[in-house]
Parts: sequence; structure tokens; C-alpha cells
Amino acid sequence: MNTMPVIGITLGDAAGIGPEIVAKAAAEMDFTRIGHPVIIGNEGVFRRGMEIAGLDCKYSVAANITEAREMPGLVLMDTKMITASAVQPGQKSVVCGKESAENMRMAVQYCKQGLLDGICFAPNNKAAMKEAGFSFNGAVDLLAGFFEYSGYCGELGVLDKHWTARVTSHVPLKEVSARLSVSSIMDSIRLLYNAQKLAGFDPPRIAIAGFNPHSGEGGTCGTEEIDVISPAVSLAQKEGIAVEGPFSADTLFIRLFSGDFDGVVTMSHDQGQIAMKLKGFDDGTTVMAGLPKPVTTSSHGTAFNIAGKGVAKSGAWISAYKMVCRMAKTNMEC
Repeated sequence: MNTMPVIGITLGDAAGIGPEIVAKAAAEMDFTRIGHPVIIGNEGVFRRGMEIAGLDCKYSVAANITEAREMPGLVLMDTKMITASAVQPGQKSVVCGKESAENMRMAVQYCKQGLLDGICFAPNNKAAMKEAGFSFNGAVDLLAGFFEYSGYCGELGVLDKHWTARVTSHVPLKEVSARLSVSSIMDSIRLLYNAQKLAGFDPPRIAIAGFNPHSGEGGTCGTEEIDVISPAVSLAQKEGIAVEGPFSADTLFIRLFSGDFDGVVTMSHDQGQIAMKLKGFDDGTTVMAGLPKPVTTSSHGTAFNIAGKGVAKSGAWISAYKMVCRMAKTNMEC
């Protein structure tokens, strides 16, 4: 019996850099050293990804997921949902959006059946998927729908050993304050804490960012820190979580990158994303935390502007694959 976690890999939007970076990743590292990789996607798309990258990766083709689980090495299940030669690199299309979403749906179904232990997907194009009829705000919402999961989940940013969670994500800034509550902040703290435990932090050291400039300056520049953020920190401490704050967001990430903390909970999307992407845009990973199975991806998008040129870097996706294997392995051992 295979003791490695079985990881479903999707190639992302066929017109983006996904097929290329998965091919490059397969050439740069041995996927099977830490997991049993199964690509769920179109073989022609993967082969074109190899051609763009100028590489030739060894893989086997399986007829179904049962066969894929038993075959050694990198395995591909050809979904045959798209004609690779008809895809124009860098061009958004409904066909590519539908195919990338359906491949993710298939991977989730195998997770629900206990046939996959986790998923690592290459970048999708949200606009293309929405035009194909899929309704969601962020990728984690799409996945939660496929899992038929109604519990709390969210996207976490990861760069090396540094993690971020956010209380609000894809909402207008003018709505952020109204969405901050002790409950919503606690949800994000617990989400980050549990995900980091799954990734091997014991215990995670978490810092909480303030909402206002200089963390509200004692209530003279906003009171969210006093009204909701500090009470949430106190509650988390009572639950035994190693958490501190709130701290001014403009200096907090210096302390994170210096090693004072393992993770930061921010109040809005860009508080953490700007710092993390500035620090390491090519290497960031996104963890879809809180779902029934571990799911990860690279933090960058489909990069239509460079798709098909052979210049895309695979580092972020490699980090995502390593992360999902580690989290899935811990899940298996629990």
C-alpha cells in the first residue's frame, strides 16, 4: 500500500502558465519523494506545457483514479475535456475556464471519496471560470462549494516559514470595518492556528495586526482595536493560543520576517498581501485552509502576459506542492 499522500494536481487555465510551471516543477524535483502525484487534466495541454518549457517529463497515463493510485511515478488521468491545439496562450476563454473548474471539481470528488489526500492546483483565471457559469468570490469559495462544505474556511498566504491570514478578503475597503467582529477575528485566528499546526508548527506564534494607522493610537485614530480586536486577542489567549497584539500593521511584518512570529492575522486583504508579495512574489503559496482536505496553489495568477513564452518560474508552485504533501501526511497520521 502506498504510504505517501496521494495528491491531485490540476494544470490550471490551459491558456495560462499553469501547464508550463507544472512541467518545469516535474523536471526540477522528484514529486514522488514526498507524495504520489496524479495530474487530473488534458494530456495534450500537459504536453504543450512541456514543449513551451523545453522539457520532456516522464509520466504514465491512467484510465481511472483507481489505476492511477496503483501506478508508480508521475501519473496523468486524461480528462479529454479540451482540444489543446485550439487554445491560444494568453487569451481568456470560456472553454478554458470551464475545463479548469471541472478538473478541480473532479479532484474534489476524489477527495470526498477518500481517493485523494490533497490537491495542488496551478493558477486558474477567475474571470474565465465565472464566464463559464461558476459563481464564487475567491478560489476557496469555489472549492467549498465543490466539497459541499459550509464551515469556515479562508485563504492563507505562505512564504517560507511566514504565514498570513486575513479577516476580510475580496471586499471593498469601505466595508471592512463593518465586517470586523470578535467572532470574525476569532475565526481567522483559529483558521491560521489549526493550519499551522497541520504544517508542523508546535505551537504557532501568532500576531494580530491593527486596523487603523498606528493601531488606532489609543482610540484617537479609530476604535476598532479597542472594540473588537483586543477582545478577540484576549479570548484567543484564554483558549491557549499563543497570540499577541494588536500591532501597527506598518511595522508588524518586519517582526514577522525577523522571526518574532510564525504568522500574522490581518484585518484586510492588502495588509498582508502587499508585504508578502513584495518579500517574495515568485515563491509565495496560498493555502485554502479549513476545507475537509488540504488544498494549495501558488500565490500568483495565470500571467497571461507571459503565457507560452517559456519564461514562467515554478518556485511558488513547487512550494505549494511541498506544503500540501506535508499537510496531507500529517492528516494521514492523525
